Amino acid sequence: MFVVNVEAAVFKDDRWLIIQRSLKEEHAAGELSLVGGQVEDEGNSSDILERTAIREVFEETGVFVKDTLHYVHSTSFISNSGKRVVDVVMLAEYESGDAHSKSEDEVEGVFWYTTDEVMNNINTGPILKESIKRAQRIKEQVHNKIL
Repeated sequence: MFVVNVEAAVFKDDRWLIIQRSLKEEHAAGELSLVGGQVEDEGNSSDILERTAIREVFEETGVFVKDTLHYVHSTSFISNSGKRVVDVVMLAEYESGDAHSKSEDEVEGVFWYTTDEVMNNINTGPILKESIKRAQRIKEQVHNKIL
């Protein structure tokens, strides 16, 4: 069995919504990350990954995102406690809200970083770098289709 986790690569103009995970977190404490969390049991439902991403962004940062999300990529890993996790990253566009930490137990800090700021930050791990690179490509593809 896997835990399914969904992260949102939220963009606002040329910046990404990045959090510093709480030092109290079981996995990757204190590291920079996209906003996300585990899929909750909803029984039979559709668009569960999208709803999870939207819910988690608001619950952790107070930010609302537009309801059109785009798949970026997926990875798997084993958490520090030994749980097998499938992680799905979705691209989301900022809609409204003042980004802040709504729960210090989950989020230590909230930032709007450019792609270069994410890539050059010493607290950015390889998974976050790859997620931002891929999200940037999808963002450009989606933007070009709109024009």
